Amino acid sequence: MPFARTAPLRAELERALPTRPFAVTFWDGTTVAATEPDSPTFTVNAPAGLAHVLRAPGELGLGRAYAQGLIEADDLDAALRLLDTFEPPPLRPRQLVRLGLALLRATGLTAPPRRPATELRLRGERHTIARDRRAVRHHYDAGNDFFKLFLDDSMTYSCAYWKSGASTLEQAQAAKRELVCTKLALEPGMRLLDVGCGWGSLAIHAAAEHGATVLGVTLSEPQVLEARSRAGAAGVADRVEFRVADYRELGGERFDAISSIGMVEHVGEERIDLYARTLAELLVPGGRLLNHGIAKLADFDARDEGPFSERFVFPDGVPLPLSRIVRAVEQAGLHTTHVEGLAEDYARTLTEWISRYEGRYDEAERLAGVERARVWRLYLHAARQGFETGWASVYQVLAHHP
Repeated sequence: MPFARTAPLRAELERALPTRPFAVTFWDGTTVAATEPDSPTFTVNAPAGLAHVLRAPGELGLGRAYAQGLIEADDLDAALRLLDTFEPPPLRPRQLVRLGLALLRATGLTAPPRRPATELRLRGERHTIARDRRAVRHHYDAGNDFFKLFLDDSMTYSCAYWKSGASTLEQAQAAKRELVCTKLALEPGMRLLDVGCGWGSLAIHAAAEHGATVLGVTLSEPQVLEARSRAGAAGVADRVEFRVADYRELGGERFDAISSIGMVEHVGEERIDLYARTLAELLVPGGRLLNHGIAKLADFDARDEGPFSERFVFPDGVPLPLSRIVRAVEQAGLHTTHVEGLAEDYARTLTEWISRYEGRYDEAERLAGVERARVWRLYLHAARQGFETGWASVYQVLAHHP
């Protein structure tokens, strides 16, 4: 009988957690009430949701259950804040055994639940070119039309710049592109390399507004096809080239300036020094590098962003501390001349993306499927929390080749 199955679990939860800043509603309609006001409610829609948590306690199990619609939260932002701050009391071994047995009885399952289809488990050495290509393909498998649901018209997929007084996302992204070009001191005839060029917004702006000749590289073929189309529509196809290529495959070429926007997070501790040396070697003497990327302000020893992001959103992605990025740049022989933090700008950018995404959520499900649509909803809200709580920031590091 369903009610009998959940009764022991409810009793054990109430006993183990006498103070509960959350409520839990089970598939049979019964509830473990919160003990604090204004607490989020988690709804477990099926026994398999608990089975995911039992199989992988913590972030990964909850993420799997959420992706499959087995667990819901009535206030996603409040639930994420809770998961980030709640510290349950220590449990004695006997309590853990009772809680585990109650979980097993409540699920009634004899086999582990299947993993979500959108989960990726990479194998082999991290940050080889081949593995990085696979990781990037996983992130962009949702398709160009999916990203158009929440990005601005230029499809600029990085932190916008609101300090200029912009009032719309389009204005703030245009201000960011102009900020990058100004810091790089682009002039007509200069050659710019845009590493991780996305759908080409910065490269097109640099060519159209500053007369630069630009090479943009990305590991995503759909991005390159879209970027080429956009360059043609903007009338700069003769000055902008887009390639499916890795930054490590550009040996022998030289550039007056290099922009790397939102790409360094995918380099990792394993390759950050190689990354900096490679870009330094591509710069002519006197050339400038603008590295724009997320940097962590906590959890400095973590090798990834957490199991949920690692499996579902940004495989092998990990923001490094700002100090580590600057050290790599300077050890490569470049001189750092300016650093600017944009944490508040990214929190506001994500708020804009979330608003657009939620407003077109049904279309997101149609384009990417239910699981991926739910993964991205969770990712966008969690990312905003990271910038609002001070877990991470975004920094533009400007350096030049002496």
